[in-house]
Formats: sequence, C-alpha cells, structure tokens
Amino acid sequence: MARQVTYIFKKQRKTMQFSYGVYHDIYEAVAHAEGIDLTKFLAMEKQLAMSCRGQGILKNHRKTEFAQMGFSEIKFVRDEDDKK
Repeated sequence: MARQVTYIFKKQRKTMQFSYGVYHDIYEAVAHAEGIDLTKFLAMEKQLAMSCRGQGILKNHRKTEFAQMGFSEIKFVRDEDDKK
C-alpha cells in the first residue's frame, strides 16, 4: 500500500508518494525526490552504526544531517492531517 510523505525542503512544503517496496525509509525517499546523492551519508551512517550503541545516536545524526541539507518536518501524512 502506498503512503504519502510530507516534508519541507528549503522553506517549501512538498508531498510525495512513498512505498517500502521502492525506498528503504522516508529519508531516502525525500532525498531521491530532490535529487540528492546519499552515498557518503549512508557510508557515514554505517560507520556510526558499527561503532555506537543504541538508535539515539543514529537518529540524531540523520536528523542533523538532513536539516543541514535543507529538510525539515519529514513525516508520513496521517488521515487526520488530510481532514484539516
């Protein structure tokens, strides 16, 4: 089942279709939609995963790096959001 992801990229809100059959996660999807190559980012994330314990460090790293790329408020669209 396809879902929708909403995000802000360089102060402009955007919405896109998302499917786990196509993308690993929503961060990969939004980067692909904006034409950003994540090769170096994913390599660094893999190194962090091997050397650090817990998901908090990886989550914080991902959030910080995507904010530096110009992304914010990356999330799935919920049914309640559509009704507003």
